[in-house]
Amino acid sequence: MAELLVLQHLSLEGPGLIAACAAERGHTIRQVDLSSGAALPPARVPGQILVVMGGPMGVGDLGNPAYPWLAAELALLRQRLDQKAPVLGICLGAQLLAAAAGGGAEPLLVGDPPRPLREVGWGAVTFTAPAAREPVLAGLAASELVLHWHGDRIVLPPEAVLLASSLHCREQAFRIGQHAWGLQFHVEMEAAGIEGWLSEDADYVRGALGPDGAERIRDGAARWGEAVATSGRRLIHNLLAQLEAALG
Repeated sequence: MAELLVLQHLSLEGPGLIAACAAERGHTIRQVDLSSGAALPPARVPGQILVVMGGPMGVGDLGNPAYPWLAAELALLRQRLDQKAPVLGICLGAQLLAAAAGGGAEPLLVGDPPRPLREVGWGAVTFTAPAAREPVLAGLAASELVLHWHGDRIVLPPEAVLLASSLHCREQAFRIGQHAWGLQFHVEMEAAGIEGWLSEDADYVRGALGPDGAERIRDGAARWGEAVATSGRRLIHNLLAQLEAALG
């Protein structure tokens, strides 16, 4: 049994299905909300899996006095990577993981001339590596529907292995060695939690999808939420199995 230490950057963006799957596997879950002033964990904690969640800030906010903990969080991720300790990053967490390994994040641009894009809502990711080589993809289809909610893209570090891409964003999932994984999409989200995000990010959603954007996301949750959760749970259990193995 391991402890999942979940670093949150916003109380609303919790571990969701990740916590549920971890509990099914007998792990304990401890949530730390950095935005509330909670302290970061030590550099090394035996038997601990670090999970870094999303948030509205970005790698570009390093040094911003509004987020005084962001630089220390990045340093913690570097330390965990150096130790080959198990780490999972989601959205912002994946971007910070990439930055800690020598990559980074930048605005997501599409078109010619390039224009910023917010990738928000339900959309497919296509897995780029055969499941025979990547145990985290076992039991998944070649493409799966997921929930997107971001405006930046990951710049992969040199040693990263790309695992999934979407139509508009190439860097949707990656791993570093056999101890760290990053997902740009929100595998943790449950359909029941959508309303909180739609309320908190109303302007963001409207800017990305137009005035009917929230309703489109609600409709998608009603139509696809159960299927997305099923494939999401499979991916999470696969990830947890690999993270457990990385505990040594």
